Amino acid sequence: MSRLRLSEKLPGRKRTHRAPHFQPLRRALKVPVWADLGLRVGAALTLVFIVVLIHWWDRAGLVDNLDGEVSFLDVVYFTMISITTTGFGDIAPISDRARLVEAVIVTPIRFLVIFIFIGAAYDFIIRRSWERWRMARIQETLSGHVVVIGFGISGSEAVAELIDRGTDPRHIVVMDTREERLAEAELLGCNVMAADATRDDSLMAVRIDKAETVLVSAGRDDASILIVLTVRHLAPDVPITVVVRAADNELLAHQAGANNVINPVRFTGLLLAGSVQGMHIADYMADLASVSGRVHLVERPVLPEEIGKPLDQLATGGRGLRVYRNGAALGFWETEAGALQAGDVVVEIRPTAEKDA
Repeated sequence: MSRLRLSEKLPGRKRTHRAPHFQPLRRALKVPVWADLGLRVGAALTLVFIVVLIHWWDRAGLVDNLDGEVSFLDVVYFTMISITTTGFGDIAPISDRARLVEAVIVTPIRFLVIFIFIGAAYDFIIRRSWERWRMARIQETLSGHVVVIGFGISGSEAVAELIDRGTDPRHIVVMDTREERLAEAELLGCNVMAADATRDDSLMAVRIDKAETVLVSAGRDDASILIVLTVRHLAPDVPITVVVRAADNELLAHQAGANNVINPVRFTGLLLAGSVQGMHIADYMADLASVSGRVHLVERPVLPEEIGKPLDQLATGGRGLRVYRNGAALGFWETEAGALQAGDVVVEIRPTAEKDA
């Protein structure tokens, strides 16, 4: 870890807080900016080229009041001033056919070109400026959102699972330093920010203190723990879940302020060991972990009508597994789980068809 960054978090060390520089969130555009602009310019040039051909074909119906001769350059010049409605009068249609062509063919094309330029001005200046302003307002009022830091394998799987479980992707903010990964998150409909999550300003920009929860999977244990330390400094009460891959770093992650520490390597080892005792154990564990399985785990507060009842008589019809009471975990077989109390947190198994709306 960076000693400099860690020393900035040490208790008793005086810190100077700067006003956060809010970087705008992003959401995916249906058409890339370069492609949209290219299509518009191409359409406008094609229409202008058509008008040039029409004028060149009907150049006999035009008159040049300066030298009386209409060259190809004169045709291009007349086309441009005609398309832009400038109309200096030095070149003008004089025959009935030329005037009919101007009225019936060139005028509609002129309107199309104008509409293309007006549309481009609206899209690239007005609408996108409005979108940046709107996203800035959303950013300033973010609350109850999920912040996912690191969109690698673990982070992307977590986001996909959250969306499958019913989380609105507009309520998910993905932070990463790699644009290609942010592009994937944008396609899912998430808000994204290209930023270093170890910086206070970056986390303050996504209103980290107003988040519902923070998921950290930076790819390296030292970076993940430093991010946890920074998040906990800025948001003392926000739940943090972090992925670490070395068993020695689990304690450090807890000490940094993580509420949940997940070690995928150790968890994989547990599944491998469990498969020795039964070929279906690993499959059932995967089923429990994903909302796409036949059953899923639910953690929730005890309901008023469940107070005083045992864990095996839940109002939801689920199978109660564990009760968390005053920081202690109580199994379904323990005597204390025989009577639920106000403030208990229940972990139960429910069929997927009965998951929360």
